[in-house]
Amino acid sequence: MAPMGIRLSPLGMAVFCLLGLGVLYHLYSGFLAGRFAFFMLSEPAAGGPDNPRGSAPAGAVDLRELLAASVLAAVKGGEEVKRVREGNVLNAKAKGKTREGAEEQLTSGDLLSNRKMFRLLKGAFPAVQINSEERVDTADQEPVSWDRVIPDDIKQKIQPKEVPAESVTVWIDPLDATQEYTEDLRQYVTTMVCVAVDGKPVIGVIHKPFSAYTAWAMVDGGSNVKARSSYNEKTPRIIVSRSHAGKVEQVARQTFGNKTVIIPAGGAGYKVLALLDVAEKNQEAADVYIHVTYIKKWDICAGNAVLRALGGHMTTLTGEEISYTGSDGNEGGLIASINMNHKALLEKLPDLEKTSHK
Repeated sequence: MAPMGIRLSPLGMAVFCLLGLGVLYHLYSGFLAGRFAFFMLSEPAAGGPDNPRGSAPAGAVDLRELLAASVLAAVKGGEEVKRVREGNVLNAKAKGKTREGAEEQLTSGDLLSNRKMFRLLKGAFPAVQINSEERVDTADQEPVSWDRVIPDDIKQKIQPKEVPAESVTVWIDPLDATQEYTEDLRQYVTTMVCVAVDGKPVIGVIHKPFSAYTAWAMVDGGSNVKARSSYNEKTPRIIVSRSHAGKVEQVARQTFGNKTVIIPAGGAGYKVLALLDVAEKNQEAADVYIHVTYIKKWDICAGNAVLRALGGHMTTLTGEEISYTGSDGNEGGLIASINMNHKALLEKLPDLEKTSHK
């Protein structure tokens, strides 16, 4: 007999038990749902698919990773350049004229190298702005993947450094010295990648496809190349474009003396390497690099970054720093040096700036 004379039927007991189980289920399922939601929200921060362990968070770029990918992109582009040249399938055609009236050449090497370099960098860093000399065919979706492996020499010299993706601009030159490329002057040809942060060049990669030599450097990081240690400031060796040698020679000899050596050469990448300690038989050595006309930023950004990383300078002919944002051209010519008094050089060459806008 139940207390107070209340008798519970078997049916009542069953209903009571079901109600109790329902309350317990409601409470416990809420607890599980909360724990599951917490797990799902917390997991990506620990290394989920949107943020793999060891990579920069969304909206940030690791400059060490970008350097490693840039080196690989320059090498992969160089492989295309070399393959086309050695197969003699350049398919060269004129794409326009320079301001001086010279024909600009476009080859299969330019296009195939550009496609390889752009796809690799864009696939690895989709949030980063990439400026390239050649147009990218948006219909061509051939993937070029990067395995995110950082070479040992970069890993040993460079520490990870994250910057906002929106502050980064990458400049690609898929084939520097195209004119010389068509003339089979292979020593002048390079592929280049530059990374600018807030307009300042901080990573430079210069690759010579036909000798498999690659120079790279990162400002406030490290490099795999050094500056030349010997030069004569009174009678420097000045390297200039083959087409501009006459414009520079007269002023240079008046400034530095008749013993000044003028070195005509092709390609901005080659000219910067001439200022560095590059142990190659096909690489000439110089003390100063001068360019007296308009030049595109993808031609000079990588060299500018390498020089900055090694303590050198590349400025306009009036001494202004070159910003790697905005337009793709540099109007003020340039002068580059390393281990020299750059300000004194600028003061010695005042007349060259007048020719840079012609």
